[in-house]
Amino acid sequence: MSQTTQYPSTQLYIDGAWRAGARDTAVVNPATEGEIGRLALAGEQQLAEAAEAAGRGFKAWRKVSAFERSKLMRRAAQNLRDRAEEVATIMTMEQGKPLVEARIEVLGAADTIDWFAEEARRTYGRVIPARAENVRQIVTREPVGPVAAFTPWNFPINQAVRKVSAALAAGCSVVLKGPEETPASCAALVQAYIDAGLPAGVLNLVFGVPADVSKYLIAHPLIRKISFTGSTPVGKLLAAMAGEHMKRATMELGGHAPALVFADADIPRAAKLLAGAKFRNAGQVCISPTRFIVEESAYEEFTEHFVAATKKVKVGNGLEEGVQMGALANGRRLQAMERLVADAVEHGAKVLTGGERIGREGFFFAPTVLANVPLTARIMTEEPFGPIAPISTFKSYDEAIAEANRLPFGLAAYAYTRSSATSAAVGEDIESGMVSINHHGLGIPETPFGGVKESGYGSEGGSEAMEAYLVTKFVSEAR
Repeated sequence: MSQTTQYPSTQLYIDGAWRAGARDTAVVNPATEGEIGRLALAGEQQLAEAAEAAGRGFKAWRKVSAFERSKLMRRAAQNLRDRAEEVATIMTMEQGKPLVEARIEVLGAADTIDWFAEEARRTYGRVIPARAENVRQIVTREPVGPVAAFTPWNFPINQAVRKVSAALAAGCSVVLKGPEETPASCAALVQAYIDAGLPAGVLNLVFGVPADVSKYLIAHPLIRKISFTGSTPVGKLLAAMAGEHMKRATMELGGHAPALVFADADIPRAAKLLAGAKFRNAGQVCISPTRFIVEESAYEEFTEHFVAATKKVKVGNGLEEGVQMGALANGRRLQAMERLVADAVEHGAKVLTGGERIGREGFFFAPTVLANVPLTARIMTEEPFGPIAPISTFKSYDEAIAEANRLPFGLAAYAYTRSSATSAAVGEDIESGMVSINHHGLGIPETPFGGVKESGYGSEGGSEAMEAYLVTKFVSEAR
């Protein structure tokens, strides 16, 4: 553990140079609520320069062969691995997650870069047999153009690396709008690419007032595609802007993942795995299980094991040894948790453990389990994005599926059962972009990552992720 790592202040990166912004703001450690650094914020002039740099960078980068792009990306991945301890420490300081989780995120990001480095070399076209012997018909794949990517604070490297690496692999340039709460670890990702030899203008990093940045970049004529990860309400606004300007868009939005536990499941194992997934990153995970729907006959046993696992979670400063859950990202999240618990109790739910803030310093909230939560409680409709687990019951398979599909979201879903027939049915019947049964196998580089319904569209994982950054060109030539 690198306890001596100093938190760096973060500047903008535009056209191959780190530089100041129009003004700056404080970066706060959520475990202490103290200022740890400063962040440069872009004004309209800096945003214009970033977009123009991306336009120039695209003209150069698209001409670099896929083979050479792949080699450069592999160097960037190795840079991240070599700096993993330092970058993970920085991430924990600014985001709050335990150091072990931050380390996994950094190393996982390197794997993601490697994955897309390989995909860069596989953007195949095809030949279509012509109807006339003197005609040749070919299909090619070309990069869409400069990309504006908007990334959140909960996984400051993991979310950014998916967008940046897919875009660069395809031959696109990028203006990355990083998260203001967690800027330095995002900047470390950019630095890994810089040190790998990425040409000026190909990758640019900006921060600022989110609404102002998105409004400017989406409308800019040089930007040809946007990719956004965040809440559904904001995603809808950005998608509408993109549509107004006929820009391609990938939207990875909010969820409210159901976790169905059938009576024939291995209940102790299900409770242990679901608790681990629920409290990872203090529940601030878009694919976190958030509605625990348990068959009535297994409810008591599951709840007993789940509460026991919850009570074992060690909460504290993520830099401290043995901590399993850190602080929430900011005071707003803390207040949101308090409101959700109060509302659930008011509607008849029972707090089995947790339910309140821990201490007076830092944004710590106790891992919380709520029992007998009615559908009228806000937490059964609103994504908590925090360490609260509401548990309800079902009597029949149809009732379970109806509840799983009740909300307009469809990002991730989970189920536990020993029945192969039930597993197959759940995989077909749940309306979700991703379904994981009897384990938690989502979010690895080689698999699709994305939702349906109001959870967005497009994929940010697997070979499907490249599609959004490529356009198809058909060439028909008579000889």
